[in-house]
Amino acid sequence: MPSLSPSLYDLSFTQLEKRLAEAGVNPVHLQALWGFIYRDTPASSLPPPLRRWLDQHLGEHKSFTAELPEVADEIHSADGLTRKFLLRLEDGQVIETVLMGYEGRHTVCVSSQAGCAMGCVFCATGQMGFVRDLTAGEIVAQVLHAKKVLKRYHPDARLRNLVMMGMGEPLNNYDSVLRALGTISSEKGIGIGASKITISTVGVLPGIERLTREKQPYGLAVSLHGSNQQERQALVPISQKWTLEMLMQSCREYCAATGKKIFFEWTLIDGKNDSPETAERLGKLLSGIPSHLNIIPLNPTAGYQGEASESGRRFQKIIRRSGIPCTFRQRRGIDVAAGCGMLKADKLKK
Repeated sequence: MPSLSPSLYDLSFTQLEKRLAEAGVNPVHLQALWGFIYRDTPASSLPPPLRRWLDQHLGEHKSFTAELPEVADEIHSADGLTRKFLLRLEDGQVIETVLMGYEGRHTVCVSSQAGCAMGCVFCATGQMGFVRDLTAGEIVAQVLHAKKVLKRYHPDARLRNLVMMGMGEPLNNYDSVLRALGTISSEKGIGIGASKITISTVGVLPGIERLTREKQPYGLAVSLHGSNQQERQALVPISQKWTLEMLMQSCREYCAATGKKIFFEWTLIDGKNDSPETAERLGKLLSGIPSHLNIIPLNPTAGYQGEASESGRRFQKIIRRSGIPCTFRQRRGIDVAAGCGMLKADKLKK
């Protein structure tokens, strides 16, 4: 893999402070530098020592870059609420970022890897295989791109929510993801509150255990998809390594240690995990765990079909009867290949 140019987006507040100190720049200017990087402060308004530092260190063939990724493709949903971007990184890899509009709020769905090693059979990204982890700066840059787009089309709107639920498994790139989220959630940085950020995992137990030990402030979503070991293993191969029983125990420990609830994600797949019997088992499985279940109709891929609203509502009613809060989520952006990896897969076919 070719080496990537160092990016200002990779550096934390502390690391930037150190860089400025080494260059003899008064640390009092650090806040202004973060304003330039993340808050669109024009370079012309920066104090002269900072402008000299930027002239010396920022740009092609210099110490750092601060470029957003190139847009390789962009498609919009018919309702105008979902915009999906295929972003080309410095080494030519492409990743997906999705900007979704809801009533009164906007959410960005961000990738953590180029490709994915989890191999979930219904997931377009999983079918591609794994290429590499993204750097913290590449994760941050996706959010800055989304902010730029939002400002262009909705000048008065604010990017309120973020989900690490794009291409890749975030907990398999734990350190870079957490570094990026530190910048994204900081008031000095992008300023999306930690309580509005969710990390979605297919069930990587070492990562969940780290989140538990460190009591990270972000929300946790666990993609479940199966109500027993056999059902889940047929859809999520990683459950051969970390069984459903192990995963649920880890989830209980997370809730007990952090006081947070878990959002369980359930991709409803026709003929695979959509039966009333499955819903009954799922309700029992989640009993006693502070949680909320999101039912998500599958964006069709690789021969797998999503479930109709009528069947999804039936599934939801069974879950609610068991005492588990449950939302049947609107399928967003099906006309723009908004399922994870679908736009990239479509481009590769062409």
